[in-house]
Amino acid sequence: QVQLVESGGGLVQAGGSLRLSCAASGRTFSSYAMGWFRRAPGKERELVAHISWNGDMSYYVDSVKGRFTISRDNAKNTVYLQMNSLKPEDTAVYYCASRARAYSNYADFGSWGQGTQVTVSS
Repeated sequence: QVQLVESGGGLVQAGGSLRLSCAASGRTFSSYAMGWFRRAPGKERELVAHISWNGDMSYYVDSVKGRFTISRDNAKNTVYLQMNSLKPEDTAVYYCASRARAYSNYADFGSWGQGTQVTVSS
């Protein structure tokens, strides 16, 4: 089982930027695809961005394309979410998650962080 710890959330004005980090420990980080999810008040959890185990493929939900960038540093066991041009509708708790099976972009997510709050004021 991998342990995931998010950081970097906070309060920012609309148009601002934040970078979220997710530090992993407990197993070989570089073998597992990673995702960033968010849950806004009263809404379902949604997958915001995803990156393959080796970083050569990424996915973004339409609402963040062109504004958010997911990346990973396998030497530091960390995945990042750079969020630019933030909007009030980006306000949510953001979670990182790891796929449950190595070298798979489609396995269930088996490990989750505790979440970090992002609040964007208008």
